[in-house]
Amino acid sequence: MSMWCSRPKPCPLPPGGTGRRPKGARVSTARRLRWQPLVAALALATMAVPVLAQMANNNPVSVQVARAPQAGDPPPITNLRSLYVLHCAGCHSRDASGYPEKGVPSMRGALGHFSTVPEGRAFLVQVPGVNNAGLSDEQIAQLTSWMVRQFSADTAPAGWVPYTAAEVVAARAQRPADIAAARAAIVARLQRDGLDVR
Repeated sequence: MSMWCSRPKPCPLPPGGTGRRPKGARVSTARRLRWQPLVAALALATMAVPVLAQMANNNPVSVQVARAPQAGDPPPITNLRSLYVLHCAGCHSRDASGYPEKGVPSMRGALGHFSTVPEGRAFLVQVPGVNNAGLSDEQIAQLTSWMVRQFSADTAPAGWVPYTAAEVVAARAQRPADIAAARAAIVARLQRDGLDVR
């Protein structure tokens, strides 16, 4: 079958022919199908750009800086367990045991210990997961306080006070450049103080 004829036997080139498909000749189905995935991908990409831009502007999960509520926005999630499941459980697991073998620390029992030193308390709201969650400072304060009470109440220092939005703002403004090194330094200090933190 030639590239311009759909008949099973080859079509001869006309004398002095150029090898181009004659005007009006049909293109084979196989040749047409070869371009369809590319055309479909380009069409989807063209349609996806405005949709993705709209999602980035309207989806509160993708917003890095809190913004004023807009008309038509869904109501904010106020259930702290739901916020934990949406923003924390993906890495730290639903029961906060984390995946230490993969570098994701357990929060069970540890959050209270971190709260015994100022840099540890600040660190809990400086980690990338908190900063990239798209939550307001008030939501972060409430959620972090809930997590300490939920997963580490027995290790929280005497007189522990819940986080405030102002405290979250101040801590996030002085975020360490190297989060892993900052955590290692805090853990080393807590271990020197006799606390079982990993």
